Amino acid sequence: MPTTIGELGEFALIERLTARLPQGPAVRLGPGDDAAVIAAPDGRVVATSDLLVEGRHFRRDWSGPYEIGRKAAAQNLADVAAMGARPTALLLGLAAPPETEVAWVLRLADGLREECAPAGASVAGGDVVRAPQITLAVTALGDLAGGPPLTRAGARPGDVVAVRGRLGFAAAGLRLLAEGRDGPAELLDAHRRPRPPYEAGPQARELGATALVDVSDGLVQDLGHIAVASGTRIELDGDALPVPPVLGPAGLHHVLTGGDDHAFAGTFPPDVRLPGTWTVIGRVAEAAPGTGDVVVDGRPYTAGGWDHFRS
Repeated sequence: MPTTIGELGEFALIERLTARLPQGPAVRLGPGDDAAVIAAPDGRVVATSDLLVEGRHFRRDWSGPYEIGRKAAAQNLADVAAMGARPTALLLGLAAPPETEVAWVLRLADGLREECAPAGASVAGGDVVRAPQITLAVTALGDLAGGPPLTRAGARPGDVVAVRGRLGFAAAGLRLLAEGRDGPAELLDAHRRPRPPYEAGPQARELGATALVDVSDGLVQDLGHIAVASGTRIELDGDALPVPPVLGPAGLHHVLTGGDDHAFAGTFPPDVRLPGTWTVIGRVAEAAPGTGDVVVDGRPYTAGGWDHFRS
């Protein structure tokens, strides 16, 4: 029996993959044709894409294929949810060396499938190709269900700033792995597999959020995108930030600059009663158009944040 994808071949690999990927109700035509057909009852489709490159976004000695699959799906599904939409489908482009084990690729597919399930999405198709290193190209689609998209440009002076989801856990876990340490386990697991609260996106829209963002590159950096797009200033209260003891002495730094947890940060009118799952961490203030910035306790916080060409 073939043990590598080179021995198995392209089309047999695709058959193995599609057999592991059941289709949800939004997928009207799944793998097997030139393209998939996804229902779009709203008449609009939310679309996003991401790349994960071995050695840059994941290491196979730190994470197994199942975890890598879940992480690849999560970071794309979170972007869809951050628009206030519900995810419907993923498309996967997989580039891999021919000596890659078939079992590794099948477990990757398992991770993608099982991350999609609670978000209500399916892996609807994609492509495979030979390459010198493993690279995943993931496209996620979503449905707005008749509502307006939540963008970064709607924050208004007087709004409150709130977050839902973990902050800093994945960044702390990455540092532990880089230092060769084996715990705390919850931090290592957070790096390997984020747990975005996908329902937070549609919920934020229903609550009247004026802007929302997936915290993928760091809280300060991503709130900075809202500040610039909205022409506002965002003022964070350091004492209000959720910094659990498990994050260690650098906890505040991880919370402000770590992004791979894929929490959600949004702005809401001041009279909105937020559920307990949201934590208010600051407010929106006036700023000159196009000069938005983020301050923590009245001072700029410029350290950290992810930049693919500088980090």
